[in-house]
Amino acid sequence: MRSLFRFVHAGLPLALAACHPVGPDYTVPVTALVKAPAAAGPLVGSAEPSVSAAPAADRWWALYQDERLDGLVRQALAANTDLRAAAANIGRAQAALAGVENARLPQAEIHGDFEYGQISGEQYLLSVPVPSMGLYDTGIGISYQIDLFGQIRRGIEAAKADEEAARAAADVVRVTVAADTVRAYVAVCSSGYELAVARHSLALQRRNNGLTQRLVGAGRASALDLTRSQTLVEQFRANIPQLEAEQRVSLYRLAVLTGQPPANFPGDLASCAAEPDIAQPVPVGDGAALLRRRPDIRLAERQLAAATARIGVATADLYPKIAFGLTGGSIGAIDDIFKDATQTYGIGPVITWNFPQQDGIRARIRGAEAGADAALAQFDGKVLAALREVESALTVYARDLDRTAALRAARERAAEADRQARELYRAGRQDEFRTLDADRMLAGADQALAQSQSRVAADQVNLFLALGGGWGQPAS
Repeated sequence: MRSLFRFVHAGLPLALAACHPVGPDYTVPVTALVKAPAAAGPLVGSAEPSVSAAPAADRWWALYQDERLDGLVRQALAANTDLRAAAANIGRAQAALAGVENARLPQAEIHGDFEYGQISGEQYLLSVPVPSMGLYDTGIGISYQIDLFGQIRRGIEAAKADEEAARAAADVVRVTVAADTVRAYVAVCSSGYELAVARHSLALQRRNNGLTQRLVGAGRASALDLTRSQTLVEQFRANIPQLEAEQRVSLYRLAVLTGQPPANFPGDLASCAAEPDIAQPVPVGDGAALLRRRPDIRLAERQLAAATARIGVATADLYPKIAFGLTGGSIGAIDDIFKDATQTYGIGPVITWNFPQQDGIRARIRGAEAGADAALAQFDGKVLAALREVESALTVYARDLDRTAALRAARERAAEADRQARELYRAGRQDEFRTLDADRMLAGADQALAQSQSRVAADQVNLFLALGGGWGQPAS
């Protein structure tokens, strides 16, 4: 039996290795959009001066050169609950692959049955009853399925592609967690910056309101002027609670992303009042690098590979299944247990073929082919979506930079106008109202610039997320 086992385990697979499995062999279809020249070329938005065609960074958050941010991202990638779930999904896919691969090995089964009773004499063509006695039935069976038409091989191909898809899905989560962590950090600091500007503007407006009150008392301003001034104070004051809430919500989000309850948010970060900045053009690479780097595209491609392999799994049901088996055992009365007369054995092939059910099998094949067509469409869709997201992010980032530059110039002019108004007032060549108007204009310019700078900081994170970096293991 041992020599037979070695023959089944080693000899037959070698003899049948030349048999090609049924169903299509997987390659990325030539019609797939990932192979289109326009998809692999330079990005349209890479011509903007704010970006460069240099290869995009994987650990892109390191470009901010902010050690606190680096630490938060490391903590999130180590403790985030979504990543823990993704790791468990990989383990489940690996277990499924191991189960499918086990079908390539010889299968063994041992059984034993002991009872006291009476068997039928007629069963053995005896006209007299058989006396009651102790009976037993023991045996072992070894079988090896000859994968002549490749159903097991195609099943393994599908399971391997599923396992690789699970890894790609985990990388998608890793990209999202890294981007969400940086986004939350940027939001905290942006809110802190806008809060500082809003509080400064409120203090300025309160000072102006006090001046207006004195002017009203001196008869040099009307009650309407005072009402307008008080209205502006309340408008500036109204901005502060919203910004405080936004900052606190971002701190809570940062805590959860790093695997902590919201109550354990990093309180010292609330003092951050300047967005992290990248002191260089953002490297974005080209379309070909983008399509290689984006894990959601890799996920869709692996799902297409699995769907293609399942066509072969379904097609193999059109053909007979052949297994080579060996059984041995002992059956009889317990009094004669394991005597020569009780021994049984059998050796030979077992052939099963669902020939009368061909229509149902062909229906399953058509279903598998339709599944592969759907997977290809989803693959193409991911490619198009990735290119659209990057080009859109590049455009928004470039135009918001232009807007910020214009607002910065406007703020400089407002500051110059405020300085000139104060000089004219001190020289007695201009009344207080011109000075107040200049102050209000400067406060409004400060707030508009702060909001635009926060938007640019968020645009950078959105661009990096669209580029798909950050799924590699970060350096410790």
